[in-house]
Amino acid sequence: MILVFGRTGQVARELAHLAPGAVFLGREGADLADPDACAAAIAAHAPRAVINAAAWTAVDRAETEEALATLINGTAPGAMARECAARAIPFVHISTDYVFDGSGTRPWRPDDPTGPISAYGRSKLAGERAVRAAGGAHAILRTSWVFSAHGANFVKTMLRLGAERDALRIVADQVGGPTPAADIAAACLGLLRGLEKDPDTAGTYHFAGAPDVSWAGFACEIFAQAGLRVAVEEIAAAQYPTPARRPLNSRLDCAALEIRFGITRPDWRKGLVQVLAQLAAERS
Repeated sequence: MILVFGRTGQVARELAHLAPGAVFLGREGADLADPDACAAAIAAHAPRAVINAAAWTAVDRAETEEALATLINGTAPGAMARECAARAIPFVHISTDYVFDGSGTRPWRPDDPTGPISAYGRSKLAGERAVRAAGGAHAILRTSWVFSAHGANFVKTMLRLGAERDALRIVADQVGGPTPAADIAAACLGLLRGLEKDPDTAGTYHFAGAPDVSWAGFACEIFAQAGLRVAVEEIAAAQYPTPARRPLNSRLDCAALEIRFGITRPDWRKGLVQVLAQLAAERS
């Protein structure tokens, strides 16, 4: 049995479709603000593997609540990883491109120096370091720009705004790889299988959709596929200030994941087709 931390998030919801036999823990089952409870949940369920698909994702609010964000994103994953290491079971932890400073234009490699520019990024980096320090068979999967038919994400925001307005101003100097949550879920399961076969494949990997695109370019594709006539005005991130700074360069080099596990970058445009179809089916 696979134990998944997270139940209502985007990736957790997709994991429920791909791994129906897994056990999913929401906050009532294991509150990440209580790291000891997370370790105890692993001990109680005695799974063969663990995926942490839960996190503090309120990027801007983390600027004023960094201690709590770090407890949830940093300390709790470390407690999970130590319990998994003690039981010699594989552990997959989802991280983010926000651990980098966003400089340059080259895709970030897993071994590049980190340098988060936000409290959220620092909290996620703390989690990565704690997972590595546990010493078990683990995979840290850094991803970016997650979207699905579930929860709050850029696609759903653009569909809502696009139905209300004829024109939108959208950031064009932040570039990354939009990533369907369904593909992240499949990648997590692929990593678990790989770790079970060969624990020496443990490490940090990148996984993001292709091709890389700006937020403005992503929005244009959303509107085109949805049949919405919306004029997109490209602006700089500096013209849309937020409490937390976002990386300008969120490109991720995903070659190591393909070489080690045969997991290739998904075409996010195809994933978008599926998400829009799912949303349309839900409306009808």
